[in-house]
Amino acid sequence: MTERSGTIEIHVDADACPVKDEVYRVAERHRVKVFVVANGFLMVPRSPLIERVSVGSGFDAADDWIAERARPGTIVVTADIPLAHRCVKAGADVIGPTGKPFTEASVGMALATRNLMEDLRAMGAVSGGPKPFSAKDRSAFLSALDVAVNRLKRAGFGGASP
Repeated sequence: MTERSGTIEIHVDADACPVKDEVYRVAERHRVKVFVVANGFLMVPRSPLIERVSVGSGFDAADDWIAERARPGTIVVTADIPLAHRCVKAGADVIGPTGKPFTEASVGMALATRNLMEDLRAMGAVSGGPKPFSAKDRSAFLSALDVAVNRLKRAGFGGASP
């Protein structure tokens, strides 16, 4: 488990994550442990820093695994707003795949907006989903993840043991 002055961990909500390769690159550069959490099997690079966690097919099983381990020193990568909310409350840094950080100040509004849009879609008032993922989003994510790792290092958290 990660504690203040412990190691930095990155937990990836991986089933639909478009930035896994970027996470692996940042993790290798900073020597940070990554947990790639998914409901099914996913290929991950062979590295002592990268661990695949298959949680089975239970509803929200991946979210629960991540949320139970979220704490200061943990960076969570997810587009799932309810999961982001749970992890922010636990003290983790949370970053969406587009590089948007979820904070105490932003996650409540994001959750309310998500719920409103879900209701509007259910009534047929709104259709469609998010805009397509772009190269600009990928670049913003890389920058946000690098900033988060460096901020945690300055706060006294370290990388993985050699």
